[in-house]
Amino acid sequence: MDTQQVIINAFTPFVKTYWWMIPLLLLLSLLKTSFMKGVLGELFVNIVAKVRLDKRIYTLFKNVTLPTEDGTTQIDHVIVSRYGVFVIETKNMKGWIFGNPQQKTWTQKIYRHTTKFQNPLHQNYKHTQTLQAALELDADKLFSVVVFVGDSTFKTTMPENVVYAGGYIRFIKSKKQLLLSIHEVKVICNNIKAGRLKPSLRTHIAHVKHVKTIVGAKQKQNESTCLKCGKPMVLRTARSGVNQGKQFWGCTGYPACRAIKEVL
Repeated sequence: MDTQQVIINAFTPFVKTYWWMIPLLLLLSLLKTSFMKGVLGELFVNIVAKVRLDKRIYTLFKNVTLPTEDGTTQIDHVIVSRYGVFVIETKNMKGWIFGNPQQKTWTQKIYRHTTKFQNPLHQNYKHTQTLQAALELDADKLFSVVVFVGDSTFKTTMPENVVYAGGYIRFIKSKKQLLLSIHEVKVICNNIKAGRLKPSLRTHIAHVKHVKTIVGAKQKQNESTCLKCGKPMVLRTARSGVNQGKQFWGCTGYPACRAIKEVL
């Protein structure tokens, strides 16, 4: 009997007894992916909206993908009412969250692990602008809302439109001034239905591909830009020291700026 057969015979009883652990482990691995976290976060927002918002007053649209000049933009949720149009960006994150409206990136800290992510208010600004142009609405009739779901804690003061979980319902219901007529609400809902790309896996994949292209371009730009002063970086060669002969990215603002980056 060869080694392979011995291994098979040894593990066969275990697999027969604990076969259910295999799909469970696969499911747990899937739930940890960023894609599934996003899906679960949006599902939570969707359920809360359906339960706590009166359908006669508020109309919910989810996963609204709109064409833009350079591709597409995808909005997690749009809620239309006579009190305005609410554009919702969902973040399913845990840990401590640091940021303010002016910063380009915010910080997520989980114990000693620190991660930077795009300011969701800036991210949602493009969504709001695209929707505003498509609907030909005044800016004061649209509201940007960022909803954090998951076990996260704000460690800096956030504006009123950045909220935890169901807090976005309170924000929406706090708007009590009638901004749109019943007819205008109907027109807006019809325009969203007509202007959005058909919700499908193909639409989602095309949008994800577009986003990856943008992220790749930004990363390439960041490689040639000094993170300290914003000036261009140039490829240089160390002339002395333990790194003599090795190349590195050096800031063109030298000697005022001595920032360097390794060549990856």
